[in-house]
Amino acid sequence: MQHAPDSRDELETRGNASMSYFKIRPQQQRPHSLITGATAGIGREFAIQLARRGHDLTLVSRDRDRLTQLATELERSSGISVTVLPADLVDDNDTARVVGYLGEHPVDVLVNNAGIAHAGRLGVIDPGTQDAMVRLHVLAVHRLTQAALPTMLRRGSGAVIIVSSVASFLTSAGNVNYCATKAYDRIFAEGLALETAGKGVYVQALCPGFTHTELHQRAGLSKRAPAWMWMRTDQIVGASLNALTRRGPTVVIPGWPYRLITLVLRFSPRWLRAVEARVYRRDR
Repeated sequence: MQHAPDSRDELETRGNASMSYFKIRPQQQRPHSLITGATAGIGREFAIQLARRGHDLTLVSRDRDRLTQLATELERSSGISVTVLPADLVDDNDTARVVGYLGEHPVDVLVNNAGIAHAGRLGVIDPGTQDAMVRLHVLAVHRLTQAALPTMLRRGSGAVIIVSSVASFLTSAGNVNYCATKAYDRIFAEGLALETAGKGVYVQALCPGFTHTELHQRAGLSKRAPAWMWMRTDQIVGASLNALTRRGPTVVIPGWPYRLITLVLRFSPRWLRAVEARVYRRDR
């Protein structure tokens, strides 16, 4: 396990730190993936499944202890190399450190997964929580993607996965910025996919619906949605990585009920979308 350089203190370094991803990799060298929000939920599952596929990993999260524990588990179980990079992507300085890391350690797969949710009406909810959501879902995704992309384009290979949401197709009172920022993530990915078409770089917007993760606990969201609407993280990530293998589609919506729901949302009149949003909001 390696610890990425940290401006706040000196960290011990172990493992092979000389691996370069700027050059064409030898056949035996493993692909390298960076995952944000890697210690829980969908991010943790990405780490597990990519490790099983033989990827070396860089894991980014605020919780250093949980990062280290997960890294140790993955190295033991999968025989890969893991670098831990503690960072709070709401903080500009921490985001800049990850951007700098990507410049020095290019990746084959970037998974922009880190996310937060705070339900409440905009006029009364804590402004700090909303600022944090915009910074994490929009600015951090933009900055990390822009940092990873040049080397992918020069190599003619790579992938960017952005975890959006079925909520990106909704407008919902009480979730104004969550829906808006997740819509940014999806539209950003769709536009970027057009820019990278034919250049060897696959871009994906992963749009899960209700998923069993810590996000609901942290945000104080209810779980009153019917059981059939809930999916496991392994199902979500499995659908994403299967699409990665196929190099398509750009928008990945796990689960046929959600594919049907989003199809209806795309073509339904505004009044019907408002009704659907009220139903969705009651279950969050």
